[in-house]
Amino acid sequence: MKKRCLSLMFLLATLLVVSTACSSNSASDGNNAKNDDKEITIAIDQNFVTLDPHNAGDTVSIFGTRAMYEGLVGFDKEMNVVPVLAEDYTVSEDALTYTFKLRKDVVFHDGEPFNAEAVKVNFDRIMNENNDLRAKRNFQYVESLEIVNEYEVKFTLNQPFSAMLNKFAMVPFISPKAINNKSKDVGLNPVGTGPFKFNEWNQGDSLVVEKFDDYWNPDTTNVEKVTFKPVPENGARAAMLKTGEADFVYPVPQQKVKDLENENGVVIEKTPSTIARYVSINTFKEPFNNEKVRKAMNYAVNKDAYIKVVKNGYGEILDSTMSSETQYYSQQEPYAFNLDKAKQLMKEAGYEDGFEAEIWGNTSSETIKGMEFVKQQLAQIGIDVTIKSMEEGTLSDEIYTPKTPEESKVQMWYVSWSPSSGDADGATRSLFSSDYFPPNGANTAYYNNNQVNNWINAANETSDTTEQEKIYADIQSTVYDDAPWIFLASDTILSGYNEKLEGVYVLPDGSVSIKEAQLK
Repeated sequence: MKKRCLSLMFLLATLLVVSTACSSNSASDGNNAKNDDKEITIAIDQNFVTLDPHNAGDTVSIFGTRAMYEGLVGFDKEMNVVPVLAEDYTVSEDALTYTFKLRKDVVFHDGEPFNAEAVKVNFDRIMNENNDLRAKRNFQYVESLEIVNEYEVKFTLNQPFSAMLNKFAMVPFISPKAINNKSKDVGLNPVGTGPFKFNEWNQGDSLVVEKFDDYWNPDTTNVEKVTFKPVPENGARAAMLKTGEADFVYPVPQQKVKDLENENGVVIEKTPSTIARYVSINTFKEPFNNEKVRKAMNYAVNKDAYIKVVKNGYGEILDSTMSSETQYYSQQEPYAFNLDKAKQLMKEAGYEDGFEAEIWGNTSSETIKGMEFVKQQLAQIGIDVTIKSMEEGTLSDEIYTPKTPEESKVQMWYVSWSPSSGDADGATRSLFSSDYFPPNGANTAYYNNNQVNNWINAANETSDTTEQEKIYADIQSTVYDDAPWIFLASDTILSGYNEKLEGVYVLPDGSVSIKEAQLK
């Protein structure tokens, strides 16, 4: 009896080992396992701050919400405006009326119908002063919304606004039921109309979305589940792509590109971008309110060395306030590396012996490397820089919570900006208009020039593209000369993916699109 029991136990143990070995072999082939299950993992370098599509301000949060939400119009791969929830639209001759005919076969993830009333509920939420939502800036010239019928709406502006269609593309729609449910925070419980619906968000660890079976365009994707993994450390992201733990990685660390290009089954994409990388200088605070100090800082930082050391050669010198890929870009004469000139300007400004300063940034490997480079460069003219690295959400709070320039503690911020709306206004107004000091916008330099303010308004009040081009050229020339930033580089977008994955890509503004994801 004992022998029989022992034999039986041996047989069971053998089966268990074989079963375990089979499971291990299957799991070790990460790509095949995920492909069979139609699941993908996307490794990114930063955390999501919010999933409220009406209040997302950082690029990562914006593309996180775009995975689940849609607007009347949106952007294609080249950032052209295309119809989405609106099947068609018209603009009146005086550019004051925008009429949208809505799709009739669209439902939200909770089953609620998308119609004109849903548009109105969202519009009311955005325009409610008590909500203090970022999306309100996109509707600043909208005077009223009229429901024409169940599937047609009409927006009326109080003045022409040349970038209005691009702004509509930045406003996704939330289920009215989710908006009216006061027991749940929209930023934590997304309900949109997109091809993917919300599954779970473990803040700081992962965002998981899954395919929405009732999506109005069912052939858009064959992927069942997507997991976004914030991985700030460069080497870890690259390793995830090599091992198959991640199917798509952005950004690919510059120093890992050549290695990954030789990896079997890995594809590396290099794309020009609208991303401007710079150090925002708080012009409201001493000694940064001195233009000579700011120009000295620009001359002290070797931009060619920055691109070589920090960007590993992938990038271009930022020779304007915007990337060369942005609408109405106008090239300026860059601040060439000149330590003698920088030291002379510091002397003229009364800071020959330098001063102490602080630079802020997020926790990604590249940001830390960039801040260390800037610190080393500014030390050459006596500026002793302390680096303060913060998690993205904390950093955002520190930057945008102060209500006045006097309350702001930031001195320098190592950051990048890309106009997610794809237009010159998006690369200008929020960054340089005095109406857009935090918390109202991203003018974290607290830059204030009345002429620039007037030009910004004038550019959007004319529909003459030649006039717009001239105005934006004047804005770029003036701001670049005033030096509210240390102008560094415009990025080359580097992304990597498994060759079995198609339809996931990075737009020129640095946002990841998963809408058309397909596994072969």
